[in-house]
Amino acid sequence: MTDIKDFLKELISLPGLSGYEAPAREVISREWQTLVDELSVSPLGSLHALKRGSSPEPRPRILLAAHMDAIGMMVTRITPEGFLGFTEVGGLDPRILPAQPVRVYGKEPLRGVIVQPSDRLLPPSQKGKPVEMKHLLIDTGLPAEEVRRLVKVGDPIAFDTEPLELPEDLICGHTLDNRASVAALTVCLQTLQRAAHDWDVYAVATAQEEETLGGGFTSPFEIRPTLAIAIDVTFAKGPGVNDYRGKTLGGGVVLGWGPQSHPRVFDDLKALAERLDIPFEIEVYPRASGTDAYAMQIVAEGIPTMVVSIPLRYMHTPVEVVSLSDIRRVGRLLAEYILRLTPEDVKKIQWEEA
Repeated sequence: MTDIKDFLKELISLPGLSGYEAPAREVISREWQTLVDELSVSPLGSLHALKRGSSPEPRPRILLAAHMDAIGMMVTRITPEGFLGFTEVGGLDPRILPAQPVRVYGKEPLRGVIVQPSDRLLPPSQKGKPVEMKHLLIDTGLPAEEVRRLVKVGDPIAFDTEPLELPEDLICGHTLDNRASVAALTVCLQTLQRAAHDWDVYAVATAQEEETLGGGFTSPFEIRPTLAIAIDVTFAKGPGVNDYRGKTLGGGVVLGWGPQSHPRVFDDLKALAERLDIPFEIEVYPRASGTDAYAMQIVAEGIPTMVVSIPLRYMHTPVEVVSLSDIRRVGRLLAEYILRLTPEDVKKIQWEEA
């Protein structure tokens, strides 16, 4: 059984932008194949893993979804000198881009660095300000004719920063949103590996969450779960995030309370965390959660959903930071919840407003 830190470090060293998830999917599939009974890939590219329950068929089904796609960039133009213009995939703040190492996935992977013009060469409206993305370029160091041979408009670009271990059980790197949650889901499967549970468990690494919520819509439509839980990241306290919106890094599980959180499931997870002495915080979101739960909830006739999150600093940057302790706690809480589900619980999952 792979150590979860090593697995996560491998996972966040890979590309896998929305719509281009294959590199991440292959590694997740390799890790999950010994933990489940069945693996398949959806037509959209999400990875479905089924661990069968032990109660009589037809069994209730729980779907645990963690999106595996990453933010990044895409080539939009090649200058006469061989530099690459680009646009964002999944939402980027251009202030964090200059001097970042990247990898361009053309006919073969090319390393490069994001560069910006000298301030004196920018339009007057840009002088002395953060440089807009349209003025940034990628330098691969190759001659222009070689760049044009290897790269075309539309090729994906991923961050190329190496994972970094920090004190206090912290990991820093790119794409921890949301591969930290894939790691938590893996901890859950590892915990369930030799345990009997009544419900069928579907672990799903969804595709295209950052752009379309595509996997969040299509996978539950195919699986038709009785209950679905989205595992994602949320803002941890840090520079500029010190009010109620930020959660404690290393502070445990974050339970979402809002339109995509089923009241009964929320109460049961909260009570279970208290019983098991798993630290947790509550995140209030009065609107859509911004996770796969938004999509899963409205599939077919509507699916009871819940949002469970991991605190993360510096979201949508190449230096995101999470706590391995939080990842393990989320995985354990989900596994313990599944072990306590019975067929009779299906009747109890009724919407009752608090």
